[in-house]
Amino acid sequence: MYYNREIKELAQEFSTDLKSGLTEQQVTENLAKYGPNELEQTKKQSIIVRFFLQFKDALTIILIIAAVVSIIVEPTEWIDSAIIVFVVVVNAILGLVQENNAERALEALQKMASPKAKVIREGNIITINASQVVPGDLLVLEAGDCIASDGRLVECFNLKVDESALTGESVPVEKISSILDKEEIPLAERNNMVYASCNVTYGRGIAIVTTTGEENEVGKIATMIQQTKRENTPLQDQLDQIGRTIGVICIIICIVVFGMELLEGLSILEAFKTSIALAVAAIPEGLATVVTVVLALSVQRMVKKNAIVKSLPAVETLGSTSIVCSDKTGTLTQNKMTVVKTYLYNRKIELLETCSEETNQLLNYFISTVAGKEVAVGDPTETALVKASLEKGFTKDGLAELYPRFNELAFDSERKMMTVFVKHEDKIISITKGGPDVIFARCNNLDIDEVSVVNETMSNEALRVLALGIRYWDEEPQEFTSEMIENNLTFIGMVGMIDPPREEAKQAVAEAKSAGVRTIMITGDHVITASAIARSLGILESGQKAIMGSELAKMSDQELAEHIEEYSVYARVAPEHKVRIVNAWKSKGKVVAMTGDGVNDSPALKAADIGCAMGITGTDVAKGAASMILTDDNFATIITSIREGRYF
Repeated sequence: MYYNREIKELAQEFSTDLKSGLTEQQVTENLAKYGPNELEQTKKQSIIVRFFLQFKDALTIILIIAAVVSIIVEPTEWIDSAIIVFVVVVNAILGLVQENNAERALEALQKMASPKAKVIREGNIITINASQVVPGDLLVLEAGDCIASDGRLVECFNLKVDESALTGESVPVEKISSILDKEEIPLAERNNMVYASCNVTYGRGIAIVTTTGEENEVGKIATMIQQTKRENTPLQDQLDQIGRTIGVICIIICIVVFGMELLEGLSILEAFKTSIALAVAAIPEGLATVVTVVLALSVQRMVKKNAIVKSLPAVETLGSTSIVCSDKTGTLTQNKMTVVKTYLYNRKIELLETCSEETNQLLNYFISTVAGKEVAVGDPTETALVKASLEKGFTKDGLAELYPRFNELAFDSERKMMTVFVKHEDKIISITKGGPDVIFARCNNLDIDEVSVVNETMSNEALRVLALGIRYWDEEPQEFTSEMIENNLTFIGMVGMIDPPREEAKQAVAEAKSAGVRTIMITGDHVITASAIARSLGILESGQKAIMGSELAKMSDQELAEHIEEYSVYARVAPEHKVRIVNAWKSKGKVVAMTGDGVNDSPALKAADIGCAMGITGTDVAKGAASMILTDDNFATIITSIREGRYF
């Protein structure tokens, strides 16, 4: 693991100079050794081959044989045979279109690779094609960059990276360059690593490239997508079984009738015609047409209810669903961080809606630390603070006039706090916000036991807690350092925020349960946060458990299958864990639906009986791997779709 190794050790392994990077000779050697930094292109079958493969199920083969034999025996009765052939060909074309849609998952993943990358080679910063990045390269990262390959951070300055597509984390990750001294750390917590296809949202840094191409985390996902085969739906299996049964019956009919006709004294040709006619009559030529029409009508109904079904047989699969594995962020929750509780020092915890007038001052201090204007985009924490202020009747512009800012000490991932200087009523005030523990340590005359209990109480409710302290100054300090400014603070209070559950999700979970469908939460979030949300939605009930991805990794597939029914929440999971969970439920004979929006969800979306991708926040990779797309990103839509499937 690269996250728990020293930078100097890695530099020595890759023969990299941490100042000047690789030489051109080293680059040439590494490119020959490791290959280009791109995903392997799989050889595609020709469209003609894929078209003829659509005729492989038993019922289709029997229909074609019946049509051909019917024309041979009775050339004048060709209309019925032509209709059969037409229906079969139309079905084959529809199937080919659906296959092409599924293949777009891997193509979309390949397109996600950054086309360009900035690297340090022979002491110079140069821009190259991402495919030419090699292990040992020093990758230069700046805000707005799409990361070209996985790497270990050598240095970083206020670096934040959006890893949501890879880990499911909705909040940009604050990066560090120091070693993480643990053996096993979930992907979402490897804060000194950066990963291909993720985006830098803030700050800058330099990383030494550790892997490229198929060895990257995105490359591993691509491999899983290739290795995961889409299985037949229950309807396809049933139709196939019907086809085989009909085939056997037809052969028996032909033999019996042919023999009887010969015994009656008819010629071999006449006996053959009679037996074939009876066999053709026994074949339900209209079955495929009726099934296709009914499924198509169901698809049209689902479109009106915000569900786009890409594969017709998936409609029936929805009706058979007994397990729904759902992502948390954006599906069960609103994907909008919201301030829900406040705490003013020496007071009780209050709900935002009912907090006292005195608490408004705490919110005003918090909003004064927020950069930018009143917009609903940007850092989720800051937008939550802006929204809370607006709900209390304050505006960002109004507070900017009341507390004009004139200096600041920017947030730093090492300090985990930031400070702004404002003027208010001819006084200079520094306002410092950050993690509770770091703020507590910088405050004077603080009852540490009281505030620690409040912090723990909020944290146990899965709230993300921010603390705030202030300091009055006679004049602006000359030395603008953390040691000078962010000490001797007066503690003011804390706010707790969360991504709240969707209002309709709780009702949908209850409705699903009453219909015999169990909901499972699979998320990249922390287990405490996931468990709290799951309990509030009715997903995690008494006697059921939550499990971390690290614990799941220690279980064999057999052990997981044996205990799968005990768990309702899976937290900090990796892409391969999601596939294992889906397969474990399927091994129990359950029909599994899986929801997701990120690259990390795509292997499980493909492995599930029916994959449901988010239409708004979902990546092209997830949409390509899924059988159904939710145009409103709403969990309740899945339950509505299951109801529609049962009507079928």
